[in-house]
Amino acid sequence: MSRTFTEPALHKLFAGYFPIGAAVNPHTIRQQEALLAHHFNSITAENEMKFISVHPEPDRYTFERADELMAFAERYGMKVRGHTLVWHNQTSPWLFEDRDGGRVSRDELLRRMKEHIFAVVGRYKGRIYAWDVVNEVIADEGEALLRRSPWTEIAGDSFIARAFEYAHAADPEAELYYNDYNESDPHKREKIYRHGFGMQAHWNIHLPPIDEIRAAIERYASLGLKLQLTELDLSVFAYEDRRTELKEPTAEMLRLQEERYEDIFKLLIEYKDVITGVTFWGAADDYTWLDNFPVRGRKNWPFLFDTRQKPKKAYWRVANLASGQPRNK
Repeated sequence: MSRTFTEPALHKLFAGYFPIGAAVNPHTIRQQEALLAHHFNSITAENEMKFISVHPEPDRYTFERADELMAFAERYGMKVRGHTLVWHNQTSPWLFEDRDGGRVSRDELLRRMKEHIFAVVGRYKGRIYAWDVVNEVIADEGEALLRRSPWTEIAGDSFIARAFEYAHAADPEAELYYNDYNESDPHKREKIYRHGFGMQAHWNIHLPPIDEIRAAIERYASLGLKLQLTELDLSVFAYEDRRTELKEPTAEMLRLQEERYEDIFKLLIEYKDVITGVTFWGAADDYTWLDNFPVRGRKNWPFLFDTRQKPKKAYWRVANLASGQPRNK
C-alpha cells in the first residue's frame, strides 16, 4: 500500500452514523487495496458468494475466491456482508433439474436450497454480519407480485420465507435482508413493502427524485425493519443517454453527481436511526460493473473516487456533511 492519504477516511467520518462498505472482487482487493483499507470498514463480495461461484456442481463447493475476500476483510478488521443466497441469475442450472434433465420437484428444490444455505452461511457463521438472503424476486411491472423464474414456477412463493428460515437457523446472529433494485419506484415500492429489505440504489445523476427515495425509506421503515443501501452508485448517464464517445465525464456530469451525492447523504444522515449500512457497488472509477452496461463500449464514472483512486469533488461534498465543515473544497 504505497499511497499516502491526506483526505479523511469515509468510514471514520461516518462512524457515528453507519458503516461504509464497498463491493470487491479478487482483482480489486489487489488493485485498490490501499483505498479500500483507508476508506471502508465493510465489504461485499461482488460475485464470489453467489450460487454459481461457490456451488457449481451438486457435490462440489468452490469457496477459494470467497475465502480470499474474507481473509482480506479480516486482515483489515472490516465487516462483511454476504451476497447473495437465492437469486434467479448466476445460479447453477443443475439446481432446477432432476437426474433425467427434467424439472426438479418442489420438495427437492427446497431441500437443495436448504443444503446450500446451511453450507454457505454455516461456513462463515459469526464472521459475516449480514446476508442478502433473497435477491430481486419482485416483478418490475404489471400486477404480478413476483417475477417469473424457475424458483416461482417450481416452488411458488414459499421458497422466500423458507430461505430466511434456513439462513436464520444456519446463523441466528446474522442480519438478514431482502435485496432489490428500482426500490424507489412507487409501483415497485408497494410490492416490495409486502416483503421487507435492502435498497440496492443503482441510481444516476438525474433519477430517482430525492422525494421518491425519501418516500421509499419512510415506507420501508414503517415496517420496523433495518434498512441498508446495498449497491450504491451514481451513473453519470441518464437512462436514455446512449453515448459511447466520452473519454472522461463532462464538467456538467460531475457537477450533477456532486449535488446528487450530497443530497443523498443528507437524506441518509437524516434517517440514520433506520439506515444501518451504506455499501457502494465498487470503490473507484477505475473499476465498475457499469462499464459496458447497459451500453457496450461505454465507460462510466459512478463513484466518489476517480480512475486514479483520488477523491472527486463529490467525495468532499459527502465528507463535509459528516464532518460539519463548509462544503467548498
